Amino acid sequence: MPAKGTAPFATFLIIGPVCFFLGILFAYFPYDYNVLWTTPPADPSNPEADVRAPFFDLQENHLRFLHASPPLISRILHIVIGTGLLGFLMKLFKPTEANLLFDGASLVLYMCGVTVYIANIVKGLRTVTAGAYGTGKLAEGETIMSKQLEGTDGQYISREDSLRVMSASNTICALVLVGVLVLQAGQWYAQRKEDQELEEMDKVRDEKKAAKVAAGKEGKKTK
Repeated sequence: MPAKGTAPFATFLIIGPVCFFLGILFAYFPYDYNVLWTTPPADPSNPEADVRAPFFDLQENHLRFLHASPPLISRILHIVIGTGLLGFLMKLFKPTEANLLFDGASLVLYMCGVTVYIANIVKGLRTVTAGAYGTGKLAEGETIMSKQLEGTDGQYISREDSLRVMSASNTICALVLVGVLVLQAGQWYAQRKEDQELEEMDKVRDEKKAAKVAAGKEGKKTK
């Protein structure tokens, strides 16, 4: 198990980055909400217009601004990712069964979030900045899945779909990070209950021992 005194610090190294990432994802939510989760009200002056078009423009401009940020910003982000991984390594050093259950599952979720970040979000930011959206049209009977197998799916994913994928990726990352927090809270609760049970067992044992000693003294007095 981790060295005594390192577990709370390691937990802090995990929870801190997770909350940091959730804060970043929350900043995306005003864009994602109107792009993915709801249909904005139509403009009475132009009912034929696409009601989501202004929000796609806002999201695209925001993503381009983020991708054009100084390299220091991405370096800080990657350092925070590494800090979370360091916390998991500290907690999983010579792990107990509880560590394997809670911290192992937390690490799997954390790595799922990192994978989505690398595979979808980084790639999506590059696509948005370059404006390299697909313009191809699927022929009858063709699917995006078949084009993905051919490695040409990027030619058929439109601007709107690319931005929706970014929003969906943010949602996936948020869910897995919340899962990490739930597992860490579950581990804390399980450890707390175990400590209370051990404390209760020690108390009962001490009471029995004290009663036995008192009974022995009473026996000596009667003799």
